[in-house]
Amino acid sequence: MYKLGFFTLSVTMSLHRLLLRSLRRSSSLTAAATSTSQTLIHQQPQPTLVPIRTFAFSSAEEAAAERRRRKRRLRIEPPLHALRRDPSAPRPRPDPNAPRLPDSTSALVGPRLNLHNRVQSLIRAGDLDLASATARQSVFSNTRPTVFTCNAIIAAMYRNKRFDDAIALFQFFFNQSNIVPNIVSYNVLINTHCDAGRVDVGLDIYRHILANAPFSPSPVTYRHLTKGLIDSGRIGEAVDLLREMLNKGHGADSLVYNNLISGFLNLENEAKAIELFDELKERCLVYDGVVNGTFMDWYFTKGREKCAMDSYKSLLDRQFRMTPVTCNALLEVLLKHDKKAEAWALFDQMLDNHTPPNFQAVNSDSFSVMVNECVKLGKFTEAIEVFKKVGKKQGSKPFAMDVAGYNNIIARFCENGLLSEAEQLFGELSTKSLTPDVNIYRTFIEAYFGMERADDALQMFNRFVDSGLRVIVSFANKVFDELVNKGKAGECVPVLTKMGEKDPKPDPTTYEIVIKGLCKERLFDASRDLMGQMVRYNIGAFGKEGRSEEIERLLEANRPGFGAYWPPSGPPRMAGPPRMAGPPQMAGPPQMAEPPRMAGPPQMAEPPRMAESSRMEEPPQMAGQAST
Repeated sequence: MYKLGFFTLSVTMSLHRLLLRSLRRSSSLTAAATSTSQTLIHQQPQPTLVPIRTFAFSSAEEAAAERRRRKRRLRIEPPLHALRRDPSAPRPRPDPNAPRLPDSTSALVGPRLNLHNRVQSLIRAGDLDLASATARQSVFSNTRPTVFTCNAIIAAMYRNKRFDDAIALFQFFFNQSNIVPNIVSYNVLINTHCDAGRVDVGLDIYRHILANAPFSPSPVTYRHLTKGLIDSGRIGEAVDLLREMLNKGHGADSLVYNNLISGFLNLENEAKAIELFDELKERCLVYDGVVNGTFMDWYFTKGREKCAMDSYKSLLDRQFRMTPVTCNALLEVLLKHDKKAEAWALFDQMLDNHTPPNFQAVNSDSFSVMVNECVKLGKFTEAIEVFKKVGKKQGSKPFAMDVAGYNNIIARFCENGLLSEAEQLFGELSTKSLTPDVNIYRTFIEAYFGMERADDALQMFNRFVDSGLRVIVSFANKVFDELVNKGKAGECVPVLTKMGEKDPKPDPTTYEIVIKGLCKERLFDASRDLMGQMVRYNIGAFGKEGRSEEIERLLEANRPGFGAYWPPSGPPRMAGPPRMAGPPQMAGPPQMAEPPRMAGPPQMAEPPRMAESSRMEEPPQMAGQAST
């Protein structure tokens, strides 16, 4: 027992000595390293001003480790191009049961984009019939229209209240021509039926979308349907449709709620309207201020001015960044009910908040609302100042006025006879790199005719033609008819000639108006020249019948100094041998001799289709020569 305790004590002491020895060694090494580092610090040079370049990795080993990690990840998750099908492999057969999807914007390129722009230019010019014909004819060509082109012409028909044409085009493009419609196509069709009083048809289209379309209805769909139901006196069904919209996962749309609120207010059910408004505010932290405008308009109509202004102030207190469409609606309500101070304050606030591209607080419609108010009060100088007004707040930017804004103020000035001011505004368009549209030219031309300034109207119409914009047939006929009535048929010839040199060519009725005017003024040479243009451009019935060469020869033959001989009328003279002397054209009517093997006198054969016309179109002065 004593030996075991002695052994344990000796082992413990030896371990204790080893531990102390290791601690002394580590402390000595630390002291040496500290002294060495201090020496090196004193000896190293001062840092220079050369910038130190930083790399993505601190060392080459770390970069190599990152490369290995990327290779490992690529083995686990190959890139997308590695998963693509081999280009040489046969394409898989498409699923016949898969629903066809409408065109995306990537389809609007190349010839299809050119077709779309051509149709859009016709729509802007107001020639909807030609735009419709161009789009319909392209269905049978190699350049088929996209769904966007079809929607453009259908929507244009709807905007011009041509509901039957809009529905027929939808039927032609999407049901007969196998073009896949998108939700915009269905929305335009629903809106057309609702405005035409066929809201049940619109509901059937909505159910068709739910059952067959590869997409869901949009909030715009519910806006059109709720408005149609309310206009038809079926506001209960409109409320049910709102609940259905919410149950299908759509967000609370302010304009759908606005339709219902407006409907209940018109039914004098203010409590239900306020209930819906409170529900909208619970569902949306930010809603459209158009709803407040609806309440304001109703309160003002009922003579409750205080309630209307309280609603307006509650909207301003929320400090929403309202879009120009919302602010424009509020401006119209305030101006309608003679709250001009509040309207001008709101307009100034909109100008101060206009900081594009971050936020656009005004548009050309905002300026048009205020300009129209100034013109209504007869303050034309103030209207020009408002038109060029900018915000005063630091950071705000001036609004870059577009052609629509110039079109509005020019139209207002022309209506009030201020053509000099309108012409000055027209001259500003070129300085701002803006191109006048069709409406501006039409406004000036109609104003000049109204002021009995036919020369200015002709000059503006000439600029209209030179601009390259499309001149529709109805407007061209109206202008030329006015000019002819003013005794300026001769001055119309150069303008019509320039129109004929471009595509599309003028209508035959346009030529008819000018030619009749020239004949009344006894300008026969100019009328003959226009007839020649019609023949050369295949305009009218002769070009369609393929007889333009005959008419052109007729016109050339009647030109002064033309020495062609016209054949005599009556049957061909057979007596006597044929005269061979003289040039061929002086030997009488065209003779077609038989081959030498045929005996007897030469036979006279009339040319096909030409002999009868030659006798009918013979000039009267040649009759005496034919009788000799």
